[in-house]
Amino acid sequence: MNDLDLNTLLGAEDDEGQPARRSRGSGRRGASRRRRKRPNRGRFIAPLLAFVVLAGIIGGGGYYGYLWLSDALVPDDYTGQGSGEVVIEIKDGQSASEVAQELERQGVVASARAFTNAIGNANMSDKLQPGSYKLRKQMSAAMAVSMLVPANRLLAKVTIPEGKRLSDTLTTLAKETGKPVKEFTAASKNLDALDLPSYAKGRLEGYAFPATYEFQPKTTPTQMLAAMVGRFKKSADTADLEGGAKALGHTPHEIVIIASIIQAEAGRAEDMPKIARVIYNRLEREPQMKLEMDSTVMYALGKYRTYATHAELQTKSRYNTYMYEGLPPGPIANPGDHAIEAALHPAKGSWLYFVATDPKGSITKFATTEAERQALLAECTKNGGCGG
Repeated sequence: MNDLDLNTLLGAEDDEGQPARRSRGSGRRGASRRRRKRPNRGRFIAPLLAFVVLAGIIGGGGYYGYLWLSDALVPDDYTGQGSGEVVIEIKDGQSASEVAQELERQGVVASARAFTNAIGNANMSDKLQPGSYKLRKQMSAAMAVSMLVPANRLLAKVTIPEGKRLSDTLTTLAKETGKPVKEFTAASKNLDALDLPSYAKGRLEGYAFPATYEFQPKTTPTQMLAAMVGRFKKSADTADLEGGAKALGHTPHEIVIIASIIQAEAGRAEDMPKIARVIYNRLEREPQMKLEMDSTVMYALGKYRTYATHAELQTKSRYNTYMYEGLPPGPIANPGDHAIEAALHPAKGSWLYFVATDPKGSITKFATTEAERQALLAECTKNGGCGG
């Protein structure tokens, strides 16, 4: 093989490193090759143009995809404080997401997602309290969160004073909650729903504990009275009513009766243990003395005075402790903690009488003999009152 053939096969280079030029004898073939190289540039440009077009499409899709994603991540939300009025009830055990759905359903917030985001940002997702709340329609989610706090709960605050009779308690509940008194009267007879203590003998009088209560708007009269019975049970447990009654030789129901008389007769809490001692001394005396408590007669007659007239003392009611020995058949009022404690822990003493010598000043004095009692009655009359 000659040198020409070898250079042709190996693609010989000239001295400057460029491919060696072929001889004129091969010009036609070389020109043909140069012409075939031009289409290669088209094949390179076409994919490049396709890539540019594809990138544009992807870029445009990315932009619109970004808009869609942004819309998904930023939920619909109203602005401002809203208008109108909507009462929302959060039930016990409801989650923030369940509350959010209810708020969206009632038109308070634009979307449940906006509310869950806002309550999460406020770190209140697990701090929602059961109750009823007054909100507005079309308010911002953040504003709705700020209004769902315990201070904004709609509650009916009712204070039942110590010593109130059941009839007066029902009237007060009706007045303060705006519900008909007949509903409370009916509820007071629904004894199975009230969960009374077994020793209450099926009577609510004496067991509707006097205290301050907060009721939600949708709380029923039965639920309110049941709450008051529950409050009584709590106080009874604290005072160990059943154990204390047994130690005194009485039933828990009898202790509640005694406490109700103490509550009705006492002008001051400090007199209650002494009044309790008078009651026990009369019950334990041989022969037994009648209690002769004006408060029980007033209860029988549905009246309110510190003493009964001679005519009133003739009532045949079993609550007339001037006529019948022993305790009346049931409590005459709803006693509070002080009266229950006094009934369980009477003072030491031999007193058999007490007289409200100064009704206006709530002064009560105690006596052991009839002569001492008569002196106290004279003092009572001098001060414009009488009782014993």
